[in-house]
Amino acid sequence: MQKIENPNRNSWSKILKRPTQTVGDIEGIVTQIFNDVSERGDLAISEYTAKFDEIVLESHVVTSIEIEKAVKKVPEKLKNAIKQAKQNIEVFHAAQKTSKVTIETTNGVDCWQEKRPIQKVGLYIPGGTAPLFSTVLMLAVPAQIAGCKEIILCSPPNKQGALAPEILFAAQLCGVTKIIKVGGIQAIAGLTFGTTTIPKVYKIFGPGNQFVTVAKQIATKYGVAIDMPAGPSELLVVADESANPAYIASDLLSQAEHGTDSQVILVSTSKHIIDEVEEEVEKQLAVLPRKAIAEKAIANSKLIYVDTDEKALDMIDEYGPEHFIICCKNEDLYIDGICNAGSVFIGDYTPESAGDYASGTNHTLPTNGFSKAYSGVNLDSFMKSMTFQKISKEGLLNIGETIELMAKAEGLQAHKNAVSIRLKDLKS
Repeated sequence: MQKIENPNRNSWSKILKRPTQTVGDIEGIVTQIFNDVSERGDLAISEYTAKFDEIVLESHVVTSIEIEKAVKKVPEKLKNAIKQAKQNIEVFHAAQKTSKVTIETTNGVDCWQEKRPIQKVGLYIPGGTAPLFSTVLMLAVPAQIAGCKEIILCSPPNKQGALAPEILFAAQLCGVTKIIKVGGIQAIAGLTFGTTTIPKVYKIFGPGNQFVTVAKQIATKYGVAIDMPAGPSELLVVADESANPAYIASDLLSQAEHGTDSQVILVSTSKHIIDEVEEEVEKQLAVLPRKAIAEKAIANSKLIYVDTDEKALDMIDEYGPEHFIICCKNEDLYIDGICNAGSVFIGDYTPESAGDYASGTNHTLPTNGFSKAYSGVNLDSFMKSMTFQKISKEGLLNIGETIELMAKAEGLQAHKNAVSIRLKDLKS
């Protein structure tokens, strides 16, 4: 990890740069695959699955028999753990329901807002080096609570042409309506255009590598919404001399093992803590099963010393981390002051892993600095707000002249006429 001491504010953006490719670097191949899937549908999907996943499938649709067999393979203890995590996620997301908002803006003018579920949603679940069945819970649970009618799950098959049993168990548990064995750019393209096998959806959710992230952004060109441009995982920890170096190192490595393009950063007001964390990272890294992946991510990561909490907070806000862990005596400064973070973890006993699995908050979060403008996935992500209004005769008499004057001033005579014709009848 690179050590940096009291960097000049002008250098922050360079120091905090993510180790990711730009959209321009990837857009060409994404566009090519999108065009191919749009024109050839399932045939193109099958060819790209054979090319990228190295498996030829007779069918990409997971059958009920496959699900039954997979469920039997999941150990009971793990099933119970998944069920407990699901319950906590349900409790937290169900609490986000809001009631109808109703108001009479002026006498006779009633306005209200109600929320409706997005009818068709696509969930992308990464497979790759780590099949993320926890992401099934994070996406399917709020989709089910919201009342989405079609919940389509796509995930890349393994070399045997199957999905991880845990993914299938979680999908069945959470009410997923259709499961497709397809991953990568071709999965996002399939959900965007629809094929014989893959239903077209209205919104696509889920994390992925840089190619999946760009594919989701390209999908928006074709009228499909996305949760956010979530790419490689990242974590920033802020710590002072009161922090536990072993805990911090374990948190940094928990994100580093996601992928070689993950980024982890420690910002500290203590040089001593920085040195101890560096030693702990090396010690813990040596025995990790995913050491080869984690050490590449660690090579892109930073240990940054700053001399005040206020300077640390400013730097963290500029970075806008996906995950933000606070291990400081002065934790309230960071809790009250942080504006840009996907999810915040407070204190020695709140590891980021808790949010990844079982505390109840959602782990599908904005990366790459998008926390400055995007929220993480929540219940409202699966819903839209619709407004309604009903105006009585009295109400139109009260606001009619206002509408006429404004429409005339904008030069929109038909808008004015739509009110004037009614007012004439009411006044006569």
